[in-house]
Amino acid sequence: QAQLVESGGGLVQTGGSLRLSCAASGIIFSFYTLSWYRQAPGKQRELVADITNGGSTNYADSVKGRFTISRDNAKKMVYLQMNSLLPEDTADYYCNANWLLDGVAGGPKKFNYWGQGTQVTVSS
Repeated sequence: QAQLVESGGGLVQTGGSLRLSCAASGIIFSFYTLSWYRQAPGKQRELVADITNGGSTNYADSVKGRFTISRDNAKKMVYLQMNSLLPEDTADYYCNANWLLDGVAGGPKKFNYWGQGTQVTVSS
């Protein structure tokens, strides 16, 4: 029932901007840390940015100053504003929702959900 759906990917020129969106359903959205990951051809998936349920943000060094992650709990949306795009940003971008439930008898339980991805291509 939990579902994350990304949108906003596409083809953009170097130096351009895109805004990715991720719509969540089937989860108590405010509990979760939301993240954007990306995976380029031939490379491992990497964390791009995340935002906690308390609003703290974290960015990969490669995107600091260019990308901004934000969330709207009322709309159950998470966004990634990408500016000054580079060809190296070309990848499939994935939305992730993660919640660690601690204090349970069987040990911590991790809830982790992924979207299907949206492609971002930045031309040279």
